Amino acid sequence: MHNYLDAAAESISRLIRFDSSKGKPAHGAPFGQGAADCLAHFLALAKSMGFETNNYEGYAGEVLFGEGEEFAILCHLDVVPAGNGWTHDPFGGEISEGRVWGRGAMDDKGPAVCCLYAMKALKDEGFLPKRTIKLIVGCNEESGWACMDYYKKHANMPEEGFTPDADFPVIYAEKGILHLRMHFPMNDPAPFIRFEGGSAANMVCDRATALPRALDRKRAADCGLTVEGRRLISVGKSAHASTPECGKNAIAPLLRYFRDGAVQRILSALFEDKFGITKMEDETGRLTLSPDIIRFTKGEMQVVCDVRYPATHTLEEVLACIDRIGVKYETLSHQPPLYSGKDSFLVTTLCKVYESCTGKPAQPIAIGGGTYARALKYGVAFGPEMQGDEPVIHQANEYITLERVQFLLDVYQKAIRQLTQSERKA
Repeated sequence: MHNYLDAAAESISRLIRFDSSKGKPAHGAPFGQGAADCLAHFLALAKSMGFETNNYEGYAGEVLFGEGEEFAILCHLDVVPAGNGWTHDPFGGEISEGRVWGRGAMDDKGPAVCCLYAMKALKDEGFLPKRTIKLIVGCNEESGWACMDYYKKHANMPEEGFTPDADFPVIYAEKGILHLRMHFPMNDPAPFIRFEGGSAANMVCDRATALPRALDRKRAADCGLTVEGRRLISVGKSAHASTPECGKNAIAPLLRYFRDGAVQRILSALFEDKFGITKMEDETGRLTLSPDIIRFTKGEMQVVCDVRYPATHTLEEVLACIDRIGVKYETLSHQPPLYSGKDSFLVTTLCKVYESCTGKPAQPIAIGGGTYARALKYGVAFGPEMQGDEPVIHQANEYITLERVQFLLDVYQKAIRQLTQSERKA
């Protein structure tokens, strides 16, 4: 498959040039024109390869290959906002230093392109799958999954499949995902006039600002803040909210600047875990809580938190913990956990494929991230990240190496072949 590497890298680069973060909805572009144009470009590329394609009103699209019972490969073309701290153009698609740079390179445009070229390689060699492969690409994975809801209403979602949107060797379980908006009353007057930070619920806040009523430059310096005019600025490091420890939340240092007891309540509850919320744990890991968006409005601090809870626990258990904080909150979104059998045909087959391509033993793992695998009755996540990778997803200077592109081309071709060369097995 070496002859597909250059073409795949160039296709990834071209897709990155579309800013497909959530934008203003329009006719045929429910998540913004950038996402709609990105989807149209991807489907046009697939059609040029000889595949049948369908565009579901800009919500999602599909590429079809083969006949028989359906098998899904679920990818997404939308991205989180670029955020701050880039030294490469986040939507430039630059190819340099053996990498393709830009938002979506790893999450999830790069893997989507690699799956498409893997299908092309199989088609070019004359492979005839005994199942209908549906490469389904959505445009709202990062901010609500309305794309999958629409697809399920207007097309048939296969029962079984994988998504190339997590880690190798194979993900058998995913934590539950809960997004909450919490309301913390502030004293009147609050010690600040404005306070805001964060751009996405599933992205560690990398920048927060405040306009204090009284400016103390020494205290600002002690808290690691910078001062511009009378405005306080806190700069952190972005990361995926499922792994908040990989980032540096910019909200906490800014909160610490203020001595107000109402502000301390937020720090104690959300950053110091006063109520022991993050002690919930099982084989899929410990509960994580990431306060990612904060706004001061109407006399209260509104904080949007990303909660990832262990797969064997229930939403009711989690909310019982949140209730201990004692403030009003509402649920913005919720995705139940995914928990698949480690000995299923899907999991064991993909483990063997990974072993054959790497020479390394494979054991299925659990993650805190949420993937389209939850949209399937029998679904798992398969790549593209590996243990030891530099974390780049949802961070500045996201990239995918050309070496990883080549590996994905190889491993996805083999996986698709193994999973569709015969009819479905129980």
